[in-house]
Amino acid sequence: MKPNFYKFKLNTDNRGSLVAIEELQDIPFHIKRIYYIFAAKENVIRGFHAHKQLQQVLICVHGTCTVLLDDGIEKHEIYLDDPTKGLFIDKMIWREIYDFSPDAVLLVLASEHYREEDYIRNYDDFELLCSKGSGLV
Repeated sequence: MKPNFYKFKLNTDNRGSLVAIEELQDIPFHIKRIYYIFAAKENVIRGFHAHKQLQQVLICVHGTCTVLLDDGIEKHEIYLDDPTKGLFIDKMIWREIYDFSPDAVLLVLASEHYREEDYIRNYDDFELLCSKGSGLV
């Protein structure tokens, strides 16, 4: 697994800066859900799950945070600090998000609506599915 990033076009003039993101042009899926994490308490770790089908793009639009990605074989720690760069997280990738700066705002673009049954919340279950090749479609 190699982390995959999308670089978004930055538009800047004397009024400030703007980044526009369009589904299927700037990211590889239809956006069905958007949420953001902010005011994370010190030493809080978010995530601790994978998704069977859902894909996401994470953008730290303000401040910084760190994301651990795990595909059951490799682990990568990614530092997010650029509002023009989105981290793609495919299905069947375990994620943990931590080291939020006090001013961090993490925007998440998701390919699916919230469905609890799409979550894998137990790491042992995740490893078992990975070792079986998951077979999820």
